[in-house]
This record gives sequence, structure tokens and C-alpha cells, in this order.
Amino acid sequence: MSRILLILSFLFFWGNVIAQDSLDTVDPPKITAVQYTEKDIQIDSDTVEAKTFSKDFKKKYTGSDFMYEYKVPEKGLWQRFVEWLAKIYRSIFKEHNTETSINYVGIFLKTIAVLIIVFVIYLIAKALINKEGQWIFGKNANKRNIYYSDIEKNIHLLDFEKLIKESLQSGEKRVVIRYYYLWLLKVMAQNHYIEWDIEKTNSDYLYELQKPIHKEEFTYLSYLYNYIWYGEFDIDETSFIKAESRFKNAIKTFSNG
Repeated sequence: MSRILLILSFLFFWGNVIAQDSLDTVDPPKITAVQYTEKDIQIDSDTVEAKTFSKDFKKKYTGSDFMYEYKVPEKGLWQRFVEWLAKIYRSIFKEHNTETSINYVGIFLKTIAVLIIVFVIYLIAKALINKEGQWIFGKNANKRNIYYSDIEKNIHLLDFEKLIKESLQSGEKRVVIRYYYLWLLKVMAQNHYIEWDIEKTNSDYLYELQKPIHKEEFTYLSYLYNYIWYGEFDIDETSFIKAESRFKNAIKTFSNG
């Protein structure tokens, strides 16, 4: 057994020696140097075009896609005011959601704005009504003030029954309706439904009435009066009798309280 191991060791050693000798006998590769002359140098004759940029090229890159750093916009005075009201709202109603409280405050502010606009329109309309003398469609108010100012100033001293009788005899139906209307105002003032003032308008008197039934009746009679007197329409006998009957009933109603 020992002889076999000795023989194998000898063979392994001899094989390494032979391999080393074979490597030493291999010649290394030869490297030849390449020499270049001026003829081998090529000159690029192409022209180089200079690139320029327009002055406003930066505007093309100002969109949201090119914003790599988001900046929170500064809060304006109005936004701070809304947030302040929302804070008060949360403290009163125990609301924990900030966005919900801001929405409620926004609705509240819009409602206030609408009410202010309506009130301003009302003031403008009232100013126009006063300028016209009675209702806004009283187009001949100036003429009325010129010819009938004495009658209006002495409304409590006039005998309207006598004036109406005289006007009926002369066929002045429109004047009769006017007298009925002034007579109605006289009765309403005497029974403390309104406070008479020559500068007041029909809408002022309507506001002073308390009962809805009185408001409804006065509104309709004011419409008749303005339609017949200021409209300057010819009134036929049937329409006159209906209007006269309505005024008589109203005067009776306000007289009895």
C-alpha cells in the first residue's frame, strides 16, 4: 500500500515539473508600434451653429408641472376673517371639523350679503317712490301736487261727500275715485289706523296697518286708485260702480273700527 502512495506522489511531482517547463518555453507575443503622419490627421470643416434662446423661454416652464417646490399661498385678510368667524362658530356650537365650520360661515356670510342687497334695493325703490309722490308708477305726481296740494293739506277739513256729489254731476269719474281714496285715508287716520302725513307714501301707510285683512284691502284700493287716477285711463260705468262700491265698503269698515 505504501508503495502505491509513493508511486502516485512521484507521478504528481513529475507532472508539475513538465507543465512548468512547457510554460517557460512559450514566447510572449510581440507588440508592434503604429506610427502616424500628418496625412493621417483629418480636419472637420463643418460649421458649428450657435444656439440661442428667446427671452421669454422661461415662461414655458412656469406651469404646475415644473414646480418642484410647492409654496403655501399667503392668507388674505378675508380668509383670515372667515377663519376667525369659523373659530367662534366652533367654540359656540362645539364643532370639531374645521372645514365644516368654514362652510357654515360661508353660507352665513352669503345670506347676509343677499339681505344687504335686498335692503339696498328696497331703499332705492322707496326713494324713487317718494320722488314720484306715491307709487313708483305714479307718473303724474308732479301735476297732482300742483293742482291738488291744497286738498291734501286740508284733508281733515274737507266734506268729501259734497265734493264727490259735485264731481259726479260734472261727470268727472276719475276725480271721484281720487276723493274716495283721500276720504279713506282721512277715516283711517281718524280711527288711528295710520298717522297722516302729506309726505308719506302708500307703502308707508300699508306698513302701519296691523291686521292682514286691512293690509289686503288697502293694497287693492291703492292699486285701483293708482290705475284710475295716475293711469289717466277712461273708466266705463261698470268699472266705476265696482270701484265706488269697494271704496264705500272700506270706508265703512275703517269707520266702525
